[in-house]
Amino acid sequence: MKTTSNKKMSTEIMVLGAMLTALVVVLQLMGGFIRFGLFQISLVLIPIVIGAATCGVKVGAWLGLVFGVVVLANGDAAPFLAVDVAGTIITVLLKGMLCGLCAALVFKALEKKNRYVAVIVAAIVCPLINTGVFLLGCMVFFLDTIQAWGEAAGHSSVGEYILFGLVGGNFLFELGTNIILSPVVVRLLDIYGKRKQNKRA
Repeated sequence: MKTTSNKKMSTEIMVLGAMLTALVVVLQLMGGFIRFGLFQISLVLIPIVIGAATCGVKVGAWLGLVFGVVVLANGDAAPFLAVDVAGTIITVLLKGMLCGLCAALVFKALEKKNRYVAVIVAAIVCPLINTGVFLLGCMVFFLDTIQAWGEAAGHSSVGEYILFGLVGGNFLFELGTNIILSPVVVRLLDIYGKRKQNKRA
């Protein structure tokens, strides 16, 4: 019985993971229509958090990696690729994978204490890691370029340009939408899962 139950659970996780993977791709491709300054707003972080909370660490990291691959493939990272190809690939893939991985690890650590607090904290961690690794990559690979961009945009310092030109509005929007929407969707999935269990019983 346990083996059958485990197989069903594994199949459900694979199906949900595949659906969330498709959603990540679609949201990232559509994200070009929603922009704040130079960069697009990533609604894609929401399914990454949901996958991290409902499917575990491997799926969370996978969804983040898919996010990074689509960013590279659809031209969103083109300004950085023109400067440093290797640095761009490392930064984009690493920030995507780590934001999903860390969200899943945080959720897993807090889930037994309070599932919804765990989802909210994971929803906060995901954009923090995504933005934090991006900024680290900028400092390591693109500092001179970003300084030139900032001067051209009329900013008095690199820090000011990074805060108000690169990530400020994007980060706040991503953080807000993640905190609001991710717990709601996870709650709906929980309700759906309980109904399926009751039908089987």
